Amino acid sequence: MADWVPDLSRSDKPRYLAIADLIAEDIRAGRLAVGDRLPPQRKLAGRLDIDFTTVARGYVEAQKRGLVESRVGQGTFVTGAPRPRPRAAAPARPGTVDLSMNLPPEPDDPALIERMQDGLAEVARDLVNLLRYQGFGGTPADKDAASAWLGRRALVPAQERVFVTPGAHPALLGILGLLAKPGDTILCEAITYPGARAIVAQLGLRLVGLPMDRDGIDPDAFGAACAEHAPKALYINPTLQNPTTLTIPEARRTAIAQVARRFGVPIVEDDAYGFIPAHGPAPLAAIAPDLTWHIAGLAKCIGAGLRAAYVVVPDARSGYPFASALRTANVMASPLTTALATRWIEDGTADTLLRFIRAEAQARQALAADILPPGSFRADPLAFNLWIELPEPWTRSAFVGHMRTTGIGVVASDVFAAGGTPTEAVRVCLGGPATRSQIRSALDFMAHALTQSPEAVSSVV
Repeated sequence: MADWVPDLSRSDKPRYLAIADLIAEDIRAGRLAVGDRLPPQRKLAGRLDIDFTTVARGYVEAQKRGLVESRVGQGTFVTGAPRPRPRAAAPARPGTVDLSMNLPPEPDDPALIERMQDGLAEVARDLVNLLRYQGFGGTPADKDAASAWLGRRALVPAQERVFVTPGAHPALLGILGLLAKPGDTILCEAITYPGARAIVAQLGLRLVGLPMDRDGIDPDAFGAACAEHAPKALYINPTLQNPTTLTIPEARRTAIAQVARRFGVPIVEDDAYGFIPAHGPAPLAAIAPDLTWHIAGLAKCIGAGLRAAYVVVPDARSGYPFASALRTANVMASPLTTALATRWIEDGTADTLLRFIRAEAQARQALAADILPPGSFRADPLAFNLWIELPEPWTRSAFVGHMRTTGIGVVASDVFAAGGTPTEAVRVCLGGPATRSQIRSALDFMAHALTQSPEAVSSVV
């Protein structure tokens, strides 16, 4: 019934619940019949003069009650009489689901998985050779594959500036160990990646966070910090930043590079998510190649277990101490892992995986936009996570604890704060092995909590 319009004034409940209730009422009264098609969500939102997300949440609630079903590309259809509703208003416990690790969604397409397995089988044909020691930094074939991959990000460095390393963390440890000694200062975003925090602490360095706005770190604050602290490097995660999901626009990247050049500060660019946007801003390594140590990890754009990263050093001379530092700590990147990455890049499997990850990340972000209260979180349509800035009176510890009671793992802002008092916020990840159904259930539980006080939901703990 494409002209169905519910009278929301008849209910004092939240409007998304009122929509579901009125669908049930109209089914009982015969005003809606099995097979009727409900109005498209945006069209109904326009008729009711309410947000699209409110209508979307109403349809989701109706689907959970067994009233309607959504058919991809066709619409939402009435399926039958309403199921008896339990007395409790809170959503059912979603069960254990770990949303604490920022992983890419895992592929579930049999054809893609078979293609990945074929690549592994092909690499295994040379298994004996791959179990031997290899030269550090990758074979010529590995570096060719790295160059082809980096070319997608407008990077065309000479091969002597490209190194294949056993992941982004060892690369970051080696770079910061070369640039600074214990007691020196490293600058970063005020809210930063916890892995970088841990590495800085292990090296005995001092981390100073820089103020941020919607475009990233403030260039003026960066300049002032350079003058005050004489930093040895700026660590930055400029695309789909973990955890805020912020992407620094190109103009701001240029301004940051100009400040770094004025003070002679090296830039350590952790471009873990740089390949996720199909047309993202140019990396800092393309804007200021002589200043930038660029780390292009494969964990986020192909798979977390593929522990390999491509590092572009500022110049050939920088490569000698970098190779020595990593060789001492790691001997070499795993030849088997590197060969698999090379194979997947050469035969197009890596690109297919990347397209899957983009599409699935968008689908999961759309779920979050439909379910969570509007304005309750920060995210990017391609990000693997949400950054939820909690409404009062919620605190981060109370929210994390409430989620944990039902088996949902999220991360409090404390681990991301470079200094000072952490904000009342949490990171919620949407990727990894969790299915869309599990994520939907967890987000429903969160949505209920975000619209209530901690005291109001304590009875469902």
